[in-house]
Amino acid sequence: MVGLVYRTAEPLNLARASAHPEYKFFPQLGEQIYQAFLATPIVYRKRVLGVMVIQQQAPRQFSEQEESFLVTLAAQLAVLIASEQNQGKWLLQHKRRPVLSGIAASNGIAIGPIWRESEEHSLSEVLPASAVDPEKDKEWLLLAIESALKEFRRLRKQLDSDLNKDALAIFDLFTHLLNDPKLRSDLLGQIEKGDSAEWALRQVIERFSNHFARMSDLYLQQRAQDVRELGQRLLYFLHNSQAQQIKLAEPMILVVNEMTTTLLASVPRDKLLGIVSLQGGVNSHAAILSRALGIPAVLGVQIAQDIPSDRAVVLDGYNGEVMPSPTAGQRKYYRKLLNEELEMRTKVESTATEPAVTKDGANIQVMMNAGLEVDENVALSQAVDGIGLYRTEVSFLLKQSFPSEDEQFYHYRQVLVRARSKPVVMRTLDVGGDKSLPYFPMEEENPFLGWRGIRFTLDHPDIFLIQIRAMLRASVGLSSKLKILLPMISCAKELDASLRLFEQAYAEISATFPQVKKPEVGIMLEVPSTIYLLPVIADKIDFVSVGTNDLTQYLLAVDRNNAQVSELYEVMHPAVIMALKDIQTRCRQANLEVSVCGELAGDPLGVLLLLGLGFDQLSMNSANVARIKHLIRQTNLQDLEELAQLALTKAYAEDVQSLTQNYLKQQKLTGYVKPGKE
Repeated sequence: MVGLVYRTAEPLNLARASAHPEYKFFPQLGEQIYQAFLATPIVYRKRVLGVMVIQQQAPRQFSEQEESFLVTLAAQLAVLIASEQNQGKWLLQHKRRPVLSGIAASNGIAIGPIWRESEEHSLSEVLPASAVDPEKDKEWLLLAIESALKEFRRLRKQLDSDLNKDALAIFDLFTHLLNDPKLRSDLLGQIEKGDSAEWALRQVIERFSNHFARMSDLYLQQRAQDVRELGQRLLYFLHNSQAQQIKLAEPMILVVNEMTTTLLASVPRDKLLGIVSLQGGVNSHAAILSRALGIPAVLGVQIAQDIPSDRAVVLDGYNGEVMPSPTAGQRKYYRKLLNEELEMRTKVESTATEPAVTKDGANIQVMMNAGLEVDENVALSQAVDGIGLYRTEVSFLLKQSFPSEDEQFYHYRQVLVRARSKPVVMRTLDVGGDKSLPYFPMEEENPFLGWRGIRFTLDHPDIFLIQIRAMLRASVGLSSKLKILLPMISCAKELDASLRLFEQAYAEISATFPQVKKPEVGIMLEVPSTIYLLPVIADKIDFVSVGTNDLTQYLLAVDRNNAQVSELYEVMHPAVIMALKDIQTRCRQANLEVSVCGELAGDPLGVLLLLGLGFDQLSMNSANVARIKHLIRQTNLQDLEELAQLALTKAYAEDVQSLTQNYLKQQKLTGYVKPGKE
């Protein structure tokens, strides 16, 4: 009967269990004395996790209130069980040998012994305390700040030749925050109120980190972890004058409470095989750094501390799994994957500068996304065709007030200079609701559908004009091609208002700099309504950039950061594929240049569909550029067009996914997703 409840996912309430046709007698259980039977499934997101059963000796039907109580209890229990499963539990697989499950943060395979970090006093454990000598505590804290600054400068210099600027940006962020007068004044202000240096540090860091943690944007939300890491380093230097040095006798896999950038940078690269972490997010700067360094990482492994330290373990960064006791067969299998991974990396890197041209001669432009700085080394070594998306809001979020026109000019000038003669698409300030500025709080019930993007800047034309003027000034006399992108356009009125302000700013700058070229202006297509407006607004704009992340969530009415519905966020959803086809067709008919800059553009499976749908401009994170370019060179556009046409006939995202996976398998290209030859 328990099996029946599990199969049907429905409660079962019986006065006499033994009379039910599904009743099965097990003498060894001794439950024949229980007649009354009430069972309800434990269901989480349509998945039955188990069954709750109540039995009594006296034959009776349980009341509606009792049944309702059990159903409610099961629903609450389901959330707890699912949470434990998602954060990492012992999964009995591979001949019932334990596998620890977590979050795949950085692709790759690692096999080797483990090293555990020593326990460190945590900032979250600091208790309220008063300063015995406030002036001494101030001096103590300022010394800690200087020690931390010295460490971050050293680590940045140490990694400068190995990493691109985006990966190194975390050290610039730390330096910026430590030099920020607001942070220092807040810390010293707390001590002046009577708090000890440690307690002042905890309070201020929590305020700063909570500001980011409340944001719905996952990337910005995980900046909270970076702020906490900064606080932890300051706490370390309150007690230590010298930076921590980690010395390993042999290459090892690190098992830590939380993966941090300073920990990663402190370990010699040739001694670091991989990372297993109890905490952490896939978009944390530590995760970004691990990907840039090519270090496999699995985060959110809740019982990482149980991994035995007396044997070699296997870390699978593709699937987010750790095998503490791998069998001989598993070790052999993963060593084979390691060799295939190295072979693929060598192939990709050796041809990184070659253009992305399909076998049948179609030329695809591959560009990179950037946020803080543009790394000219990556741009040159991988021969990117330009900066397809430059997120200007990142520099706004790191300030304590709106940056001046001169500050923005200097920043944009650096970006355009580094781009050499390549095009740079600068998106105007895209904040509001979920990405509120620390100096301009915005509280909304539904931030994703609220005051954000162009809506915010049109309500503050002064901010918009200052930014456009700074961009135009920055472009004067340079060979790089500035293009301006307007975010969150949902109607013609917003576009008209934006263009009027743009023309005003251009007139003001051209009066002083007659040689300034008028840049192309385009829209970020992320609101579905704009798809249908394309034919009637095409003459107002020069290009379109498709933001697949927001377009998908708006099209499917799914907040991708909401755990309750995140499984409904499917980038391969047939409606998304159909919408992309509509966009490409309408842009082609209107003779509009169109590119794709969402996560789909950097996903090998997504690239197959995008090319087949007719897109020939893609922009992605720099880490994906070389691999995607290499994949494009192995494909035939005519085959991909047939693949896309077939995808447009499917009703389920799973079918679209299978279609693209089967294509890779048939073409022997699965190694572009993860190692494992067919």
